Amino acid sequence: MAITIEDAILAINSEAEFSCSPADSTAGITWLVGSPIAAETLEAKKVELQAEYDALAWKRNRQKAYPPFKEFAEAYCEKEIGEDSTKWDAYVTAYNKVRSDNSKP
Repeated sequence: MAITIEDAILAINSEAEFSCSPADSTAGITWLVGSPIAAETLEAKKVELQAEYDALAWKRNRQKAYPPFKEFAEAYCEKEIGEDSTKWDAYVTAYNKVRSDNSKP
């Protein structure tokens, strides 16, 4: 996801009302409510927000890759109630693979 100037404005002042055309240009901002924010400040905030977003890519990738909760519940129940840990062992292996493939930086 690319962070926009609109994202930067709202991160600085969540109550600002403005129009921005084109959507990612400081030149096309019309301030409706709130004090104007300097273009340099907006660009710096945009870079900061993009860095924060990019730094959490590992977390988003993990969330997408984890096995579904349904598989966890089924494997856990079979292990605890049915005394068969086959699915549980497979689940734990898959879970740990996701963690190692998408490790924290």
